[in-house]
Amino acid sequence: MHTEKADLVIIGGGVFGCSTAYYYALNNPGSKVILLERNELCNAATSRAASMMTKIRAKEEFIPLAMETYTAVENMEELLGESMDIKRVGIIHIAASEQKEKELNELMQIAGLYGEPAVFIDAAEANRMAPWLDATKANKIAFVPDEAYCDPYLLGTFYARSAKLLGADLRQGIEVTDIVVENGTAKAVVTTNGIISADMVVLAAGAWSPVIAKKAGIGLPVAPVRSQYWITEKNKIFPESSPMVVLPDANAYFRPDGGALLFGIREKKSIAVSPELITSDISGFHFSDDKGMNDLSEVIHKLGDFFPAVYDIGLKYYIAGFSAYTPDNYLSMGATPLLSNVLFATGCVGAGIAVCGGVGKAFAALAAGEENPYDFNAFDIHRFGEVDPFSDEWLQRCAAARSVKNSG
Repeated sequence: MHTEKADLVIIGGGVFGCSTAYYYALNNPGSKVILLERNELCNAATSRAASMMTKIRAKEEFIPLAMETYTAVENMEELLGESMDIKRVGIIHIAASEQKEKELNELMQIAGLYGEPAVFIDAAEANRMAPWLDATKANKIAFVPDEAYCDPYLLGTFYARSAKLLGADLRQGIEVTDIVVENGTAKAVVTTNGIISADMVVLAAGAWSPVIAKKAGIGLPVAPVRSQYWITEKNKIFPESSPMVVLPDANAYFRPDGGALLFGIREKKSIAVSPELITSDISGFHFSDDKGMNDLSEVIHKLGDFFPAVYDIGLKYYIAGFSAYTPDNYLSMGATPLLSNVLFATGCVGAGIAVCGGVGKAFAALAAGEENPYDFNAFDIHRFGEVDPFSDEWLQRCAAARSVKNSG
């Protein structure tokens, strides 16, 4: 079997893997970086993301990572000589209860700490910005103008194209079948196209990461949990320039989508699936018999208070995919003392598009033997103790975490 050598092998060609390849190639010119993707680049969770590039959020550890994503976009646009056309429309945060009002006040303080503009607005101003929105029942409303959303596939492929331009070797249609470990060190990855020995390995295979981690003797604490959203028919009440909206009291989020409205919910009972049961081609996976309509019906009265047209507007598209969740809704990533040269860029908890710049920068530094530029203590993959990521108990813990998640 053909054997070759690389400085860094990245397993997984989604937004985390491509971002890591970009930063590593950028900061280590002349190095041999090989990224392996068994299907097509960015074809699974990345391309199905709602892609809200939220910077200001309650989990402050995410904020520097998300800010780096904006920097990465600007740098790649300059490198490639193209615009990624991210939509800097801002975001409206709505608090409709005393508890959420308290949390919104705290969020505004966080925005101030990071120098991000943020103001309180009234319901009339919110409706002017987003004609579909009726915020008259809100306790408090805030607007953060410098937030954006993007085309997630375009973001992922910008990383990939930039990495390739800088010398990274991105290979599609090649599956990793094993990791050869000797005395706590990964010596090589075995693929369907030969063996590659590597100084460092970064695992960034999204929902499938626990399957590959298991081959290296690691019980990776993430679980594939279904995310789902809908896109309405086009209507003049959904101008493309209107802001994104977050409605935590209904566990819902909204953003413009080319003259329509994209919106998603965190349903009362989220669905988790063992990583071993997910098909290699995600487009063939069956996510919902009724395209999520039963889940939507459970919260539609809450949505209707703020989005009256939800009862009448046509729903044109239903999109579902897997995000890798944890019981505490924090990222699950970093190094492990059990393996000297394997890093885990995993556990996106639905924030992968937002934080991908910082994640790529961090893993490129760690893979090069440098200090992590960010604080990953809250993301430690051993914080839950010993985990069986394929057990029903673990899967249900992670599913429940998504159901109660109402921010970021």
